[in-house]
Amino acid sequence: MFSGVFQYNIDLPFLNSVTVDSSSYSVNNTFQQYYNHYHCPVLPLYSASNNQMHNVFFGGIAQYYDSAGVLVQDNNVPFTQTIARITRNSLGVLSEYKLPVEMPALIGAGAEFIPNENVPHFSNGVLKLDSITNDTTLAGYIYGGISSTAKNIFWVNTGVESSASSQIFKVLLLQNNPLAQHKINEQGAGTLKMMVIPNPNNGIFEVKYYLKENGYARVRLVNEEGKILDDKIEKNKPRGEHIYHRKIKKLQNGGIYFISIETDYEKATQKIIVEP
Repeated sequence: MFSGVFQYNIDLPFLNSVTVDSSSYSVNNTFQQYYNHYHCPVLPLYSASNNQMHNVFFGGIAQYYDSAGVLVQDNNVPFTQTIARITRNSLGVLSEYKLPVEMPALIGAGAEFIPNENVPHFSNGVLKLDSITNDTTLAGYIYGGISSTAKNIFWVNTGVESSASSQIFKVLLLQNNPLAQHKINEQGAGTLKMMVIPNPNNGIFEVKYYLKENGYARVRLVNEEGKILDDKIEKNKPRGEHIYHRKIKKLQNGGIYFISIETDYEKATQKIIVEP
């Protein structure tokens, strides 16, 4: 079971997943899903030869989205056009990949994937990836859900900013497509669990992060031109969750800023949204 909205004590998504088998379940805290956090169309594919399970998520809403290769955290949880895949490998390790294609608009939230029953599939509806050999295969259709006119409409909605979608989209599987270069989300399998609160903010914020072992954490803030605005090394930090508080002066409203946390074993970078 993958991430979803909302947590018990805060209106933000759960990022981790839950592993369920025939007899029990367990919370998976070693993986975080960043790109799709609300009910959306999901294309399930399984390769028996590689013992790999793939789930492709189409749009919806999410707390994070990609901007020129950098994660942007938006705690307003906007609508997104992102198409992403989560793969479980033969060892049970989960990885998240952003696909190079996107939804044609801000759609997908509440929509359904309707599989083509002529494609080889298991009794639970998962498609048999090893049996799909054609250059182009109609996997199914996407239908329904919400069509939004903007990413963030929740706080200004007068009833006309979103509507029920009546479009039908074909989902095609293409073999050996040279343009299908996916990009792994390194932070999904990372351990820092970095989060900026609040985001968007007015230059006053805190950064939560987690250290898997005792050590240091270097927190750095730079602007769009790469100028370092803040650079601090927090030494002798124990294992566990930490919070770094900061008030940055002379931030430009509407400017672009990047916050990064670096240890001797991992680094994470996110874009900060400054309210105009």
